[in-house]
Amino acid sequence: MKKEPLSILIIEDNAQLAANLYDYLEACGHNLDAAPDGLSGLHLASSRDYDAIVLDWNLPRLDGLTVLRRLRGEAKKKVPVIMLTARDQLADKLDGFESGLDDYLVKPIALPEIEVRLRSLVNRLRHSAAPDEVLVVGDLQYHLRTMEIHRAGRKIVLTRIDHRLLEILMRESPRVVTRARLERAAWGENPPGNDLLRSHMYVIRRMIEQGAEPILLHTVPGSGYRLCEIDP
Repeated sequence: MKKEPLSILIIEDNAQLAANLYDYLEACGHNLDAAPDGLSGLHLASSRDYDAIVLDWNLPRLDGLTVLRRLRGEAKKKVPVIMLTARDQLADKLDGFESGLDDYLVKPIALPEIEVRLRSLVNRLRHSAAPDEVLVVGDLQYHLRTMEIHRAGRKIVLTRIDHRLLEILMRESPRVVTRARLERAAWGENPPGNDLLRSHMYVIRRMIEQGAEPILLHTVPGSGYRLCEIDP
């Protein structure tokens, strides 16, 4: 079956890497735009509709994290974003995900992996949940049609990957969901490993708890995670 082409924006100041990305993704049948710095990239991302964005962290004029925050905040764009960076520290990953990042790849990168991850992110967005379905665990509510999450009247904002992880945990509550299943749901058949999953679960826990009681998200050592009011 022929795959549908995507509209992709590449924001990357390394001319060689940008050219390699552009050529490879174009050869895959996608439609590409490119920007060599954060300011011009933000302008394109804000003024046009893309299926996905590949964003470098260290950019001239505006760094990638600032571009991402302004894209999510001022521009109100929900387009999936994959960050490319040489930074591999957990703190950097958490900064990215809390700013609205959907995926994170540490350089050097494999071009086929980027294409697979882009398609995976876009496919999950296009095949969203059934209209008007609401998942409820305790005082946590997830409106799947609008992707709005509330707990005790407080609105919770998560990335698309975190939305998908939370949806599975809520659907399976109070059962344990294995790490392997969560990774497949988030990244398909090419999961990046438990470290990145832990980063996402840390963000989800931090966002849904924030002083609320009882604790809902529980780690089950050696197995996975459970979302429920009382950890058996």
